[in-house]
Amino acid sequence: MTTDYTSSQTNAISKLFHQGEGDSNLSKNRLLWEAGSKNDIEGRKLIEQDNQYFIHQSLSTPCLAVAKKVEGIWVEDTAGRRFMDFHGNNAHHIGYAHPKLAQAIKDQIDELPFAPRRFTDAPAVELAKKISELAPGDNNKVLFATGGSDAIDMAMKLARAATGRHKTISFWDSFHGAGFGGLAVGGESLFRNNMGPMLSGSEHVAPFACYRCPYGYDDNNGAPDLDVCKMTCANMLRYVMEKEKEVAAVIAEPVRAVPYIPPPGFWKAIREVCNDMGTLLIFDEIPNGLGKTGSMFVSEQFDVMPDITVIGKALGGGMLPIAAMIVRPELNILSTQALGHYTHEKNPITTRAALTTIEIIEEEGLVENARVVGLHALERLNEMKERHPIIGNVAGLGLCIGIDLVSNRKDKTPASDIADRVMYRCLNNGLSFKTTMGNILTLTPPLIVTKDQMDQALNIIEEAIIVETSE
Repeated sequence: MTTDYTSSQTNAISKLFHQGEGDSNLSKNRLLWEAGSKNDIEGRKLIEQDNQYFIHQSLSTPCLAVAKKVEGIWVEDTAGRRFMDFHGNNAHHIGYAHPKLAQAIKDQIDELPFAPRRFTDAPAVELAKKISELAPGDNNKVLFATGGSDAIDMAMKLARAATGRHKTISFWDSFHGAGFGGLAVGGESLFRNNMGPMLSGSEHVAPFACYRCPYGYDDNNGAPDLDVCKMTCANMLRYVMEKEKEVAAVIAEPVRAVPYIPPPGFWKAIREVCNDMGTLLIFDEIPNGLGKTGSMFVSEQFDVMPDITVIGKALGGGMLPIAAMIVRPELNILSTQALGHYTHEKNPITTRAALTTIEIIEEEGLVENARVVGLHALERLNEMKERHPIIGNVAGLGLCIGIDLVSNRKDKTPASDIADRVMYRCLNNGLSFKTTMGNILTLTPPLIVTKDQMDQALNIIEEAIIVETSE
């Protein structure tokens, strides 16, 4: 056990956290799991040192185990326990420790380990060319950064420069990074609370959350009735933009990793209002791009072209951090001003990793696999929903999947404590995933996952639901 709490402290702490972006490491169930954990001596020692030296923060330190080995869909800890990783911070699209990627990085280290900004290098140019060829439409100018938060900042700066405006509109419950730019346009209280004033002009509207529509419309059992709601979520964004005036950009995740799946026609409506207002549309595809939803870019699912797309996380193959901003050529307007200017902007090692990751996704047919296995999972989950009243809603696109647990289907009351217990029971049975918004079991496995592995994971989840709802 890494931290000692009395029962009263445990109850007090569990009331402090907000479950949004992921499950909290301060929940009562987390502390109970930690107390009964079978971590080995080496693991306990490292966890205690981690607890001692790292600054504590929600979703991170204190940690629950020590990773010793990763391979494919698996994480193995120092105690020898193996977990199917259906979380992976959305960085493990090609699976962990892919041998081709590891070898490419090793070779690049020997060949050229670094290039200062004054110089370009072959991996950086090859990656830029590859992304330009893959990106939908004419979005073919790129700029690299070391992480998604930095790339979001670049997109915001470019939008300001291109429009001469500074305001943005984004969605509550969204996540766009942990830097102040990402905090300002993000909508997660877990990251924004107690941080003081955000960037001026950062406006928000309610998200396209049809199952629990913020505007009070009935979701019709997961299928919104657009004849009734008239897509109020999109109309409200137009209303706010008309009132705010001079909005530089709408910034959004085309599919929120909760997941929130937009109603049919939503993004086409937003594209239209952006066109009408002279506003740029920025798609944050950092967690779900590169095939997670069953298409290389999420925007392809909705046949809508953003002005700027940001990708990251999985771009480094789960080994190295790299992100990219992709824009229309007309937005190549800041040649006399620094836009990114990051030290590792054209790092040959990270760009080689990204280029090889894309090659692996293409060579192994992982985008199609995500589509096929994702459809299989949704079919099985909807069958499970018929058997288990606690499952209020199932949503997903490709391998971005959410299971919304409720204590009452009519009222859609979130069953957060049960969801937390289900997650830890699944951990005990070798499956790792995260909860979102407190009660949504969020599954984001790597694109290499097979139908058999998906079935194994869903069996573990169903068994945990049965146990936790019968106690």
